[in-house]
Amino acid sequence: MVILGINAYHGDASAALILDGRLVAAAEEERFNRIKHSAGFPTQAVRYCLRAAGIEPHEINYIASARDPRARIWRKAWYALRMPRLALDRLGALTRFAGIKEETSKALGVESEDIKAEVHRVEHHKAHLASSFFVSPFEEAALLSADGLGDFASTMWGVGTGSTFNVQGSITFPHSLGIYYTALTQYLGFWKYGDEYKVMGLAAYGEPEYEDRFHEILQLDGRLGFSLGLNYFIHHKTGPEMTWREGEPVLGRLYGNALTRKLGPERQANDSVEKRHQNIAASLQARLEDAMFLFLNKLYERTKLKTLCLAGGVAFNCVVNGQIFDRTPFEKVYIQPAPGDAGLAVGAAFYVWHQILGRPRGFEMKHAYWGPEFSNDVIKQLLVTRQVRYYEFPNYELLCQYTAKHIAEGNVVGWFQGRMEWGPRALGNRSILVDPRRSDMKDILNSRIKRREPFRPFAPSVLEERVGDFFEKTHPSPFMLMTYKVKPEKRSLIPAPTHVDGTGRLQTVSRDASPRYWELIKEFETLTGVPVLLNTSFNENEPIVCTPAEALDCFLRTKMDVLVLKNCFLEKETA
Repeated sequence: MVILGINAYHGDASAALILDGRLVAAAEEERFNRIKHSAGFPTQAVRYCLRAAGIEPHEINYIASARDPRARIWRKAWYALRMPRLALDRLGALTRFAGIKEETSKALGVESEDIKAEVHRVEHHKAHLASSFFVSPFEEAALLSADGLGDFASTMWGVGTGSTFNVQGSITFPHSLGIYYTALTQYLGFWKYGDEYKVMGLAAYGEPEYEDRFHEILQLDGRLGFSLGLNYFIHHKTGPEMTWREGEPVLGRLYGNALTRKLGPERQANDSVEKRHQNIAASLQARLEDAMFLFLNKLYERTKLKTLCLAGGVAFNCVVNGQIFDRTPFEKVYIQPAPGDAGLAVGAAFYVWHQILGRPRGFEMKHAYWGPEFSNDVIKQLLVTRQVRYYEFPNYELLCQYTAKHIAEGNVVGWFQGRMEWGPRALGNRSILVDPRRSDMKDILNSRIKRREPFRPFAPSVLEERVGDFFEKTHPSPFMLMTYKVKPEKRSLIPAPTHVDGTGRLQTVSRDASPRYWELIKEFETLTGVPVLLNTSFNENEPIVCTPAEALDCFLRTKMDVLVLKNCFLEKETA
């Protein structure tokens, strides 16, 4: 049984393929077309998934599309009558999604009649809930999805049991935690799609000086819910201005003039970041936390379950995630590596497998490595063709020893191994790695390669069995989606990935899930006594590299010192 999951005509277009109930491949379109957060149809991601699975187009049994234009049709119609732009968007959505099978056949280079698959349209937030629960280790869990907007809802919650889940409620347009955070992100001068994580990093530098004012901007009602102070927003008057066609998504302005009267002049994109901006970011973050923890505690009261599955763009807020164990009764949390809209492709496919077809569960997503992989022969052919000098190690134990030595000596290492990660985080297969003990390493990375805002933190990768030695919590964080406090006595040992507030957005690395990366960190510990590496994504203001050629190009045009392509080792001075 072959099910192709698709997130199309939305930011982070993606595809995933499950075979007999097990995930075989998943990837975002941006990794292939090199357009950040690419929207449109995931043509190349679909091709990759079938190629990775060894599946021909006629063998696809079901296509699961992660959007249902018919969901909440009467509520959409009511708003569409008031907002012509929204009416046009709804009409366009109906047209585009009616042609999913035709777009799939076009992507695969076959006639539409060659694809026998039955198409299922899965509502946005149901796909989000499925993307987390159905691949989690939990037999039963409370479920929450929260993001900007999808199928006219921003939030959905329920309970998962076995191979089904029941939706218990939702919050619909125009109220949205995601729109709240994005609107304030725009106000702070960050207009690129997906810039919310920058504001989350900035918040650590400020104090919630404006939190009282935010009580009017985001209102909590004491029940399982929230509402926006709509005077401060304009999306409910004009319709959300979005561009979801080919290329990078674009969002129009979401906040109104009342917000500038409330908080003062907005920051322009090229302005310096002042203390006032830091404090507004801190207030924004604090109010989001108030909303999320009110929500989660009420969800626990309703379900009495100690296990929680999170999805949706708000689940990227690793500061919130890391506090769940302190501020709620939940004891175990699962968030898959792509909780945002890319993850809808996985969720839609598993929704069809379990919720529609009634098949039992038998798969758990323990790692994030579902993308393309390249053999040593392919890599060596590239290096020979490009006339690049390299050394090939006979085994990865020696490779890890030698690489760890170079990291300990202060070198910046590009590390390219195995299958590409699913989701936005580099988790040890497409990573740039450096010594976390050097306090200047963050500045070195920014000046030589990343060229990004100085307030954005870098992440520590730590051996799973050593987490408790360096961090105040030990719950696994394999997908870099939790922020924990670094133990005070350890902060001087790993200053580079320790944020200004004493936290780290950590990745816990297990030997089973990532044996080669685990071995590298272990070798670094043998040399230095520190079982941690600073890990950042292998890119330079572009999507994370996918192919060896992209990795080589990034290495050659930046000031990286070393590149490791599978078993091939390159040093800049001799390459």
